[in-house]
Amino acid sequence: MRKNKKIAAGSAMAFILLMGIVSMFSDMTHEGASSVLGAFLSLAGASAAAIGFTSGLGELVGYSLRLLTGIVADKTKKYWPMVIVGYIIDMAAIPALALIPKGGWMAACCLIIIERAGKAIKKPAKDTLVSFAASQEGQGKGFAIQEFLDQIGAFIGPLILYVTLSLKGVVDPFASYSICFAILGIPAVITVALVFFSKRKFPNPEKFEPETKNVQPFRLNRQFLLYIVAISLFAMGYVDFNLITMHTAKLGMIGEKSLPLLYALAMAIDAFSALFFGYLFDKIGVRTLAISTAIAAPFPFLIFGTTGKTALIVGVVLWGIGMGAQESIMKSAVGAVVPKAGRSTGFGIFQTAFGVFWFLGSWLMGILYDHNITAMIIFSVAAQLSAIPFYLLSARKH
Repeated sequence: MRKNKKIAAGSAMAFILLMGIVSMFSDMTHEGASSVLGAFLSLAGASAAAIGFTSGLGELVGYSLRLLTGIVADKTKKYWPMVIVGYIIDMAAIPALALIPKGGWMAACCLIIIERAGKAIKKPAKDTLVSFAASQEGQGKGFAIQEFLDQIGAFIGPLILYVTLSLKGVVDPFASYSICFAILGIPAVITVALVFFSKRKFPNPEKFEPETKNVQPFRLNRQFLLYIVAISLFAMGYVDFNLITMHTAKLGMIGEKSLPLLYALAMAIDAFSALFFGYLFDKIGVRTLAISTAIAAPFPFLIFGTTGKTALIVGVVLWGIGMGAQESIMKSAVGAVVPKAGRSTGFGIFQTAFGVFWFLGSWLMGILYDHNITAMIIFSVAAQLSAIPFYLLSARKH
């Protein structure tokens, strides 16, 4: 019996690692693109408000659609087909940005939204598959490992662009960014190939988590609702990195070719933050998010309220800490609270709320940036800090 449990745990960890490698190449693609996307959209003719609106709308589509795809995944149990279709759409949109001409910022914005839609199709099903395997290892640990590998890819992607821009030189930044998007097609193809390999290797990951007797249907209880309020406030106040790169490029705080390095730094911090806070979650639960939010909250003042490079770098480090904790722990909490039968729906509800408020916050902060940066900073910090009491209330047992 003990031997069988060891084998099951070993297979579950192998699946988590394999899906983490898929995420690594996936993030190499779209996070590599994110490192220059704000500057690219600005050169294509988009305003700060348009960039904020597009970033927010992309997240809105990418998250709100997950409510539907989560329900579909639970009803049909067709987890792998949804993961495969989502990854194909997600990975095709980034290299397509290389075809956008100058002045074509609206077409670029459409591709960003399509990429987010692809992510929405795959995400609840993928997170559910990982949660089945994570039940063998601990939800915090399982998602922390997944996020760590994910963010290693997010670190490497911007570095690839940095090397590309350094070798080519940035005579025409717009043309240089277009070449970068084309190069990101390589990890995009590898991602899709690995997804098909993963499906062949582990056709039924739901078997990692045994069925429990007398399963109660998932309900929106008080604890889960308080958690939704907390993550919604957090999302509303968290500045999208596209606005950060646009601000940095606009003020000339960092050279055009070094912008990817700034994002690479954020992703490296994100990776180790996810690992640390994911393990901490298995010990103290949702209270971990209150700690990470309190640490990260001052980043808007450091990035937007000063013009020094040191303050910018510290601010980006804090941004990475908050994002890393969010990426690993928020999903871990859903996996721990929601029953197996309704887990995709639970992920869908959580991710929809997150996306709606990310959209509203990004749009508002883009407008505030154009009119009053101080007001934008105050709004961002206040929204993040207001999430902390709700995290603590959600952590209490009812």
